[in-house]
Amino acid sequence: MKTPVFAVDVGYGNTKYSYRTASGTVATGMFPSLAPLAPTQIFWGDTESVLAARKVATINIGRIEYQVGPDVPITAAYGRTGRALAVDYVLTDNYAALLFGAIHFSGVTRIERLVLGVSVHNMEKDSAVLKERFVGEHDFGHGRVVVEKVVVIPQPIGSLVHVASARGSSFRRDDAHLVIDVGYFTTNWVYANGFKMDHNLSSGISGGASQISQHIAKLISREEDEEINEIELIDKALREKTPFFIYGKNIDLAPYVELAAPIIASVAMDIRNHIGPLPDVRSIILSGGGTALYAMAIRRAFPRVVIERIDPPCLANVRGFLIAGEVGIARERCAA
Repeated sequence: MKTPVFAVDVGYGNTKYSYRTASGTVATGMFPSLAPLAPTQIFWGDTESVLAARKVATINIGRIEYQVGPDVPITAAYGRTGRALAVDYVLTDNYAALLFGAIHFSGVTRIERLVLGVSVHNMEKDSAVLKERFVGEHDFGHGRVVVEKVVVIPQPIGSLVHVASARGSSFRRDDAHLVIDVGYFTTNWVYANGFKMDHNLSSGISGGASQISQHIAKLISREEDEEINEIELIDKALREKTPFFIYGKNIDLAPYVELAAPIIASVAMDIRNHIGPLPDVRSIILSGGGTALYAMAIRRAFPRVVIERIDPPCLANVRGFLIAGEVGIARERCAA
């Protein structure tokens, strides 16, 4: 199947993708950004008639097999879940496995324009790497896939395009907005007048949902007098607002989030110190999986600015990537 635009946001927390189907509707998907090594042996026996099939795929990167997908295990001994939290994330085999996994689950085999998002502070470096690595013909174990062109966009720009598309004519191109994308490992922000990004006021830092989960794990480890490595389960409980189950106990995480308040506040103040009080912006647009954890701290850092939260926040960037890719193709064809 060929598609003009395939948009992927391979985040540290989740991999999101979006494309337009043959009927014209927008299809989206999401799965955890976990790429553990594929098991060397699978002991099914007669259990396939009893257990539900897991939605996972084995992706080959070189000679190494990784397992990715919505049903990939989120727990592993000593926290070895296949999560890659690295500054050079786009260079890792985990990143490639997750990207190819998204393409595999969509069923797309030829992509005219692959649109990817990267952190603002790594834009210049990562853009060149991604364009070189993923353009051309690929075979990751499920047949040939061809990518004709790779386009790279700063992650928060996707949310801005998504909001602008939803507003239509009410989105004014001379209005200023600050878009804050609170991710799993990083928080990125873009200051823009319309779609013109101010590079001096746009940046990103390490600090997102994962640092809160890790801090909570340390607090619980101290209370339990045993190291707790179930970061993914803590993150899942925070997102779903459910108790964290450990050793026969349901632990309410709300008090632990309060204890992590100084960490959350420091990220919000780093943004404030970088760009000032923002008296000229129409709104702050919040997106990303860590929005719920950081929204109150950002509200306190910018008490006089209107704050908009995109729903659902996790898919905002990749929906915007798709729109940006389609607009780009339309302009090229019009010019031709």
